[in-house]
Amino acid sequence: MNERIRAPEVRVVDEDGKQLGIMRTREALMLAQERGLDLVEIAPTANPPVCRIIDYGKFQYEAKKKAAEAKKKQVVINVKEVKFRPGTDEHDYSFKMKHAREWLEDGDKVKASIWFRGREITHRELGEKLLQRLEQDLADVGEVEARPRMEGNQMFLVFAPKRHKTSKADKSAQQKQGAAEGEGATSIS
Repeated sequence: MNERIRAPEVRVVDEDGKQLGIMRTREALMLAQERGLDLVEIAPTANPPVCRIIDYGKFQYEAKKKAAEAKKKQVVINVKEVKFRPGTDEHDYSFKMKHAREWLEDGDKVKASIWFRGREITHRELGEKLLQRLEQDLADVGEVEARPRMEGNQMFLVFAPKRHKTSKADKSAQQKQGAAEGEGATSIS
């Protein structure tokens, strides 16, 4: 930027994007100062280097604004974990499965792990059956991202939320249809 540019000659582009041609660095710097702007090196590896006459403070501000906007739009996916044991009872299973379902519906990934203690490790088939059952129960909201595998004394399976491709027009039509059905309903007592 400005006096830090070391090349003897540079290709100059003005603030409107119009090419001013190749000129000595001193001339380009004086031209930028006359306009009250900065000379910024855009492509230092080009031959000769390309410099642009711009307001550097405004340029930095707009770059930060674009980066913040891109960060707002990015989607953060969390991985939540549900832990089971080979002898998990029915109620505990359904309770944990319900939580996994909610997390998948919210767009989070779910890691289902089965913890084997002591001699339970010899009955891995119990863990596999439990994970297969969980896979079937969550098939409508999630898909298996990583198949069941052992890691030490744990067996785990990773679910990712299913992507539903419904357009905005479809959603608004469904909402209108739901509202129309709600208006026509009457209660009988």
